[in-house]
Amino acid sequence: MILHAHPFSSYVQKVTIAFYESGTPFEWRMLEGAAGFDDLRRLWPIGLMPVLVDGGTTVIESSIIIEHIAPRLVPSLDVRFLDRFFDNYVMTPMQKVVGDVIRPEAERDPRGVSDAKARLEVSYGWLDERLKGREWAAGDAFTMADCAAAPSLFFADWVHPIDERFATTRAYRARLLKRPSVVRAVDEARPYRGYFPLGAPDRD
Repeated sequence: MILHAHPFSSYVQKVTIAFYESGTPFEWRMLEGAAGFDDLRRLWPIGLMPVLVDGGTTVIESSIIIEHIAPRLVPSLDVRFLDRFFDNYVMTPMQKVVGDVIRPEAERDPRGVSDAKARLEVSYGWLDERLKGREWAAGDAFTMADCAAAPSLFFADWVHPIDERFATTRAYRARLLKRPSVVRAVDEARPYRGYFPLGAPDRD
C-alpha cells in the first residue's frame, strides 16, 4: 500500500493513526514539491490528501481509507457519526481559521473566523457532555472516531484553546496524545511545525 500524503496534514494523521493501530504496513509517498502534487492530481484531480493506492485500487477520503485498511475500527453507526462530528464540526472550523491566516490580508474573512471559533466552542461543549463516563469517543474501545478526534482536537486546541470549563474534553485530548499510535503520528509531524501559520505552541 502506498500513501500519498504529508505527515503534518491533520487528515493524513487520522489515517496513519489507523495504520499504526491495525499494524497494517504501508509506504509513504511524501508530497513535497510540485512533482509530488502532480502525482497526487493524476490519482485524484481534486488534489487533496491523503490518497491510498492498494495494488490496482485507489482509495480516497480519510474515513474510506480507514474502513478499507482497518474495518475493525468501524464497529458501529455511532463510530461513523462521531467520525463525521470530528471532521465536520472540529476539523473544518479549525481549518477555516488556519486558512484565513494564509490568505492575503485584503482577502481575509473576520466574520467567518469568528463564526468558526464559535462553532468550536459549541463543539467542545457538546463533546464534553458526550464523553462523560467514556474512555474513548464511542466507549471503551479505540475506534475510527478516535483516529479522527486526535488530530482534530490536537490542532483545534492550538487554534482556539479548549477552555478549562471543558475538563472532560481536555482530559480526553490528553489521553489521545498518550496513545502510542497518536504519539507516533505527532512525532512524525514534529519537524514540520514551523509551517503552522499561527505559530506552533511550545507544548504537545
